[in-house]
Amino acid sequence: MDFETLFTGVAIAFEALGAFAMIVGAVIAAVLCLRALRRGEGGKAAFATLRNTLGAAILLGLEVLVAADLIRTITSKPSLEDALILGLIVLIRTVLSFSIQVEIEGVAPWRRALLTSGGQLLGEAVANDRGAQRTPPESR
Repeated sequence: MDFETLFTGVAIAFEALGAFAMIVGAVIAAVLCLRALRRGEGGKAAFATLRNTLGAAILLGLEVLVAADLIRTITSKPSLEDALILGLIVLIRTVLSFSIQVEIEGVAPWRRALLTSGGQLLGEAVANDRGAQRTPPESR
């Protein structure tokens, strides 16, 4: 196996992982939304849960897809056209990630005290759901 074939396979694996993260995240978002509705938190809270969790899953997937694009640069034959295409793809995905993160958190990244990745946001959504599940409806 040569170097190019190896890294092409790694890039494909990262692309699949990015897509998988978005698909699994969408399922998790739907489940958390339904659980919020079942707990009687109301449609507004359920929608916020769905929106934030789905956004976090998309953010995580985009971060992995950017990594796949960077790995692909290792295997491509250097040309100005390929570099421009890659730069444009990474720029678009980065702007999307930035936009989603601002939408989820309601604040620009440089205004946050700590940097938060898509995976951390997704994990926090699951942890918040577990905590809400343990809290009796009367005390919420």
